[in-house]
Amino acid sequence: MIPSSIVLFVCEHGAAKSILAAACFNKLAEEKGLHIRALARGTHPDSDLSPETVNGLQADGLTPPDLRPIKISTADLKGIDRIVTFCELPAEFRSNIKVENWQGVPAVSEDYARARDNILLRLHGLFDQIEREA
Repeated sequence: MIPSSIVLFVCEHGAAKSILAAACFNKLAEEKGLHIRALARGTHPDSDLSPETVNGLQADGLTPPDLRPIKISTADLKGIDRIVTFCELPAEFRSNIKVENWQGVPAVSEDYARARDNILLRLHGLFDQIEREA
């Protein structure tokens, strides 16, 4: 990955898993001194962020990367180095960008801590992979 790169997290509603993953990713990247940032998008976004996600992030001292869910667009692919999905990625967004699917992450609305811990474990693996590729 190049020094200033972007990871795009995508979930169906753009209101929970992608928001949680992007917020945690950005915090970890900052702690590691890496010039990588994450964005969150949804394939069929809700009108508002999940209250469980917002409350959980606030309790963890984190801020959601966006104030509302944002629908993924082809413009989002500019400058993206990798896409991590929690859902099926529509065909128009599959290109020569690396795509990983993180299936099996618990629903944030059912258990924020369990979802967060699952995502954090995967993020640490992703950072190891990013650092190996650098």
